Amino acid sequence: MTDPRRTEQVHPDHADLDRLSPLDLVGVLAADQLAAVRAVQAAAPALARAVEAALPRLARGGRLVYAGAGTSGRLGVLDATELTPTFSWPPERAVPLIAGGEAAIRRAVEGAEDDEEAGARDVRGVGTGPDDVLIAVAASGTTPYALGAVRAARAAGALSIALANNPGTPLLRAADCAVALDTGPEVISGSTRLKAGTAQKIALNTLSSALMVRLGKVYGNLMVDLRATNAKLEGRAVRLVQHATGAPEAEAYAALAAAGGHVKTAVVMLRLGLDVGAAQARLEAAGGHARAALGEVQSGEREVGE
Repeated sequence: MTDPRRTEQVHPDHADLDRLSPLDLVGVLAADQLAAVRAVQAAAPALARAVEAALPRLARGGRLVYAGAGTSGRLGVLDATELTPTFSWPPERAVPLIAGGEAAIRRAVEGAEDDEEAGARDVRGVGTGPDDVLIAVAASGTTPYALGAVRAARAAGALSIALANNPGTPLLRAADCAVALDTGPEVISGSTRLKAGTAQKIALNTLSSALMVRLGKVYGNLMVDLRATNAKLEGRAVRLVQHATGAPEAEAYAALAAAGGHVKTAVVMLRLGLDVGAAQARLEAAGGHARAALGEVQSGEREVGE
């Protein structure tokens, strides 16, 4: 019996994969990854709907909760972890859940993905509520752990978003927002850590980055919610402040020092000639949006939550 899931089917090309030269082998594997980009591009409308649905909950203080098994779970852990250094997103508001627990980040935990009740239990265990957003990820779209996570999230009133690489699968049908990433069979048949995983990584990057932009973590295309905590980030922060304000390096550095290394505060200080307290107050009144704090919101432009 043929498995209807395209990710589980044998790739029709490259039956001689194991006989290719290293150069040809690398070329085949790299070229097949382009299908991941195409799959995410095709899913752009679904991703945009997920962003729109998630924004009000996150604006009210909700959390992003990720759930998955194996490669999908590890990609969720990665996305959740990177939100804090990139956007100063509070770590307690990015909650990664992976089948088998933290041990599964480094090694496979056999059978963990088959436990639907464990997925539901983990979601309940982190106190998932109505303002939270669950992102469940599974290449197959049939993983019991991810299905259990969606079931529990919906029961708690949370928004559920599902990413899967097979259209029409149970996970996509179970979630509020379904994002199908149709990457098809893998060059190494069944190895969904390849282009299926790449598509998931791109989709997660796209989804979370779009959310952060709309939540005011970015000014223009500048990463202004960065907080400098080491020498590399300090240099990056100075350059960002200079780009946003036109200030000379010494002035940008001084503003950053006064702002505790927070780029957005330093930008508002320099652009409006404010001290740190006044700049922070102005940003707070604007909901953290630099453009609004600077008085640059145009007539008819809508802020999140309005």
